[in-house]
Amino acid sequence: MKVAAIGLGSMGMGAALNLLKAGHDVTGVDPRAEPRDGFVAAGGRAVARAADIPDGTEAALVLVVNAQQTEAALFGEGGALPRLAPGAVVIASATVAPEAARALAVKGEAAGLLWLDAPVSGGAKGAREGTMVVMASGSEAAFTRAEPVLAAIGRKTWRLGDAPGIGSTVKMVNQLLAGVHIAAAAEATALGIRAGADPKMLYEVITTAAGNSWMFSDRVPHILDGDDTPRSAVDIFVKDLGIVLDAARGMTFPLPVTSAAHQLFLGVSAAGHGGRDDAFVIRFWQMLAGIDLPGPRRT
Repeated sequence: MKVAAIGLGSMGMGAALNLLKAGHDVTGVDPRAEPRDGFVAAGGRAVARAADIPDGTEAALVLVVNAQQTEAALFGEGGALPRLAPGAVVIASATVAPEAARALAVKGEAAGLLWLDAPVSGGAKGAREGTMVVMASGSEAAFTRAEPVLAAIGRKTWRLGDAPGIGSTVKMVNQLLAGVHIAAAAEATALGIRAGADPKMLYEVITTAAGNSWMFSDRVPHILDGDDTPRSAVDIFVKDLGIVLDAARGMTFPLPVTSAAHQLFLGVSAAGHGGRDDAFVIRFWQMLAGIDLPGPRRT
């Protein structure tokens, strides 16, 4: 298929490369020169604006930050819409509020596009390895049209219904758990450091015990290595847990644990660390308790 991969960030780049490996004709879209150059070096085509993708593009995989960027990339000035083939499918994979997913789908379908509300999970590693989990909802026709793209980027596509918004609802619940688990992993690691446990041995023990979680096993090594290179940044969870809390507020539904986790990410972001790896929410405890983190000393 002729595919536009809109957004060549930590997950978008991996997805675009896997589309290339699967034999698709892929144009990457990103305003930054560095990821464009990297994608071209890998054998793809790259442009700075979605409006410059090839005419007749059959599918657009949109892996940007939020609903506003999704809308701009498709429908705004410089958006992809005029270049998309009639009946092209949009695979909208940004994490957005369910109501935003529904509104975007209405706009896309009114323009003659097939639409999948299809957020993903798996992080940069899953995107690189083609093992992301896709939480998708949309029409049968949209799933059929998108199948070659979905097969290239993920190990599992959940078909959650025919109404856009269901995929984003499930992703919202996933992000609640992901954010809370990262915050809990950081809190537990900080407590162990303050109590005098060897942090590397603590990690080895917990990952074999009942207290382990996927986020603990995946994120704590970033802390142990002192590596705050953002695979997923602190500010991503400021945004995503904010989406969760806004939705719950609209349902008059209490989320005390999520609220606490959101405040931790927000506090670390306010201290100037929002662009760092989300595992470095542990800096909240570093700032309060003065613990020494493993790895290279960071300011």
